Amino acid sequence: MITPILLLGAGRMGGAILDGWAKANAFAAADILIVDPMPSEAAKRAEAAGARLNPPAAALAEAKTVLLAVKPQKWLEAAGQHGAHLAPDAVIVSIAAGVQAETISHELGGRAVARVMPNTAAAINRGTTSLYAADADARARARALFEPLGAVVELPEETLIHAGTAVAGSGPAYLYAFVETLEAAGVSIGLSPEQAKTLARSTVIGAAALMESTGEEPSELRRQVTSPAGTTEAALNVLLGERGLPPLMREAVAAAQRRSRELGG
Repeated sequence: MITPILLLGAGRMGGAILDGWAKANAFAAADILIVDPMPSEAAKRAEAAGARLNPPAAALAEAKTVLLAVKPQKWLEAAGQHGAHLAPDAVIVSIAAGVQAETISHELGGRAVARVMPNTAAAINRGTTSLYAADADARARARALFEPLGAVVELPEETLIHAGTAVAGSGPAYLYAFVETLEAAGVSIGLSPEQAKTLARSTVIGAAALMESTGEEPSELRRQVTSPAGTTEAALNVLLGERGLPPLMREAVAAAQRRSRELGG
């Protein structure tokens, strides 16, 4: 049994998970307990629907699955504060970047641990989650929590969670940064901010939707819209050049991967 579910931390990511569960009708609100000293709007919405927000410590023992969704720097404090109240057979699912499953298990009485790295599109059931667990039950619990929220990719080795973090966990921010810079570039060549905003955002959303709809490889879609010696080719000669996106993206995801490892201590 996966429920009741205890959510420790309902900030940006925890809140996105709550909203995604509600949108997908994944779990009854009454089966969700939320602990957060500064409840987000998502936590308040969940409470209004029937979830228990900041219940008495004794109630935490009801939880069959505990989703550790605090910031990586705060997980140890959360474990120390709430670990003693958890049921002995509770399974832990952690989104704390960089913190190893063995370390979490040690601090939480040897309980089984799964590690996941989701992203905030979980709020609209379009998220992407990397998952690793050595324990089969923990793996199944984590999958049950996150499959309603979008795609789930199981990883065969825990070290690959750092790569999953770098590509998908942090990936939405890369896309938002691209849209920001595309808008700014449009303004720099004469468009109004409003015109650049509409053109850039609509183009990116449409291109992503087309990629999903057709199932084509991005390289093939790129070729389809690149005429020889045309405007797109001129731009791609810059973007895919020696100082363009390929080396920048490799450097960016490597930096995110390094930071994920550092957060684990």
